[in-house]
Amino acid sequence: MARWLTMIWGRKALRVAIGVGLAGMCSASGTVLPSVPDAARALPPRSATVPPGATPAASPYAGSPSPSPDATPGPSSSAGAAEAGPAQTGALPRPGEVERVRKRAGRPAVVTAVPTRRKVVFLTIDDGWEQDPGFVELVRQRAVPITVFAMRDAVEARGVPDPGAAGGHYVGAGKWSYFRELRDLGVPIEDHTLTHPNLWGLGYEAQKAEICGSAKVIAKEIGRRPALFRPPFGNFNDSTLRAVKACDLSALLLWTASVQPGGKISYQTPDKKLHPGDILLLHFRADLARDFRVLLDKIERRGFELGNLDAYLRAAGILPPAPSGGVPADQPVG
Repeated sequence: MARWLTMIWGRKALRVAIGVGLAGMCSASGTVLPSVPDAARALPPRSATVPPGATPAASPYAGSPSPSPDATPGPSSSAGAAEAGPAQTGALPRPGEVERVRKRAGRPAVVTAVPTRRKVVFLTIDDGWEQDPGFVELVRQRAVPITVFAMRDAVEARGVPDPGAAGGHYVGAGKWSYFRELRDLGVPIEDHTLTHPNLWGLGYEAQKAEICGSAKVIAKEIGRRPALFRPPFGNFNDSTLRAVKACDLSALLLWTASVQPGGKISYQTPDKKLHPGDILLLHFRADLARDFRVLLDKIERRGFELGNLDAYLRAAGILPPAPSGGVPADQPVG
């Protein structure tokens, strides 16, 4: 049985599990964690995990997806440059609100939650198996601040079907144009690997191929290189952090709560409540627009605002200052 050691990280308390091997590091209040040894296993925040090499039975990614050919180039506004798009809305950090994060040299930050005491939460959406057109319209109408972590095999309808989809079929998948629509609304499209492997089972070079390969596809299809990486299942080790750094990404982003079909929030904390700085994880589903409306109502009734994750991470020093112009679409990766 693991014992718990409380450490101070900045002004935040961290509880670290100490056992035969370090079982991963996560913040009791959620913030930014230091890098972990290569043998360490990252814990998806406040959630049960699977053993190294295992894949959760309920996941739509059981099995080994087949490699796919290069993605088809997407449109860009000019040679070598991406259209900046509109600025995303949402709550912006106030002066002095966000604690600056000290990062370990040579490793990206590992973010579980945003270091703020303001009642603000952040919405992130993974994969891309199903592409509900009504969701894009909802984001357009309500200017909802979201961050997307796209996975190539899901976006392009490769690999295995999602058993959670109606009838086991993809719904409007196979299109990067769906994500270009979100990009045009100011939504950042970030890195979630090519094939959604359990990174615990891969060595450094294989992890780097997944992460850098995904970054290249996103740059090609979206016209903007990603800045953030989310590991499948929340599983990572020091090889992952080295690969993220080699692929020129700024941070590895986890989560503190997940949202299930119907807009139900699955909390990682015993009190079953939202907390300031929480990062919520959703997935692209056939009824995402409907579920999203339910979720937005819950968040509002509990007195929370929706934050602009990009702006908050910049305020924390996790992301660099916002560029004044477009981001090169053909910037080398890894």
